[in-house]
Amino acid sequence: MDILIARQRSELAVHQQRLEVAQAAAARFILAYEERQIPGASEAEVEYLSGLDAIRDHLAVMNDQVAEELLTFAPGGPQQPGNMEASRPLNQQLLRRGVRMRTIYLNSIRTDRPTMDHARWLIEQGCKVRTVPSLPNRMIIYDRKSVMIAADADNTAIGAIRVSAPGMVASLHWLFEQVWQSAESLEAPVSPAPGELNAQQAEALYLLALGHTDEAIAKRLGVSPRTARRITSSLMTHLGARSRFQAGVLAIQLGFLPLRVD
Repeated sequence: MDILIARQRSELAVHQQRLEVAQAAAARFILAYEERQIPGASEAEVEYLSGLDAIRDHLAVMNDQVAEELLTFAPGGPQQPGNMEASRPLNQQLLRRGVRMRTIYLNSIRTDRPTMDHARWLIEQGCKVRTVPSLPNRMIIYDRKSVMIAADADNTAIGAIRVSAPGMVASLHWLFEQVWQSAESLEAPVSPAPGELNAQQAEALYLLALGHTDEAIAKRLGVSPRTARRITSSLMTHLGARSRFQAGVLAIQLGFLPLRVD
């Protein structure tokens, strides 16, 4: 059993490092877009959409044009009831047209009944849904030809960036696939084995070790600041750690986290 667990942890560490390389690449892309310093990309391949109205107009156009596949990162935890209700007719229309849809939510939606009901409704309509502990940003990929990314992960209404440069689209699509492979199906149990951390706790512990505040951890996990404080306090007590950095060191020593390369 020890050998099997060690092998699984080794495989997880390798996969986690590949995923973090992809996330770092995505972060560099987003920074370059915001600074308008994209080598080799024309204005037609990168477009900045300012404000919520511009985002909605662009979404309407792209949803009419998508023909084969729609891939979505949906961070933020539990979704707004009004937004979910408004999206249903469009989702039905796309799925009836034969568009393949895959959506990745945060694990935190599992404790929110309205969002879970909506996610199950999507699955009934033909969409594939999975969850992960955290997501880097809101992102939508259309037919592997165009990508829309929130310009500010903390305030998605400020603006968005539309990318159609083939190399950038390919990299962001690879990022989606890596996250999808590590995600859990909606009905899969997320309870850990006795003595182990669940995926959300492991992610919180990693963010804790990096020095993130409870507010920052809450945003990444899609939970309230109060819940984030409860998670971090419980983790530090569990590990017997006196500081966030010590918590990270102890977690690696005890095998709760793989040694990551940043």
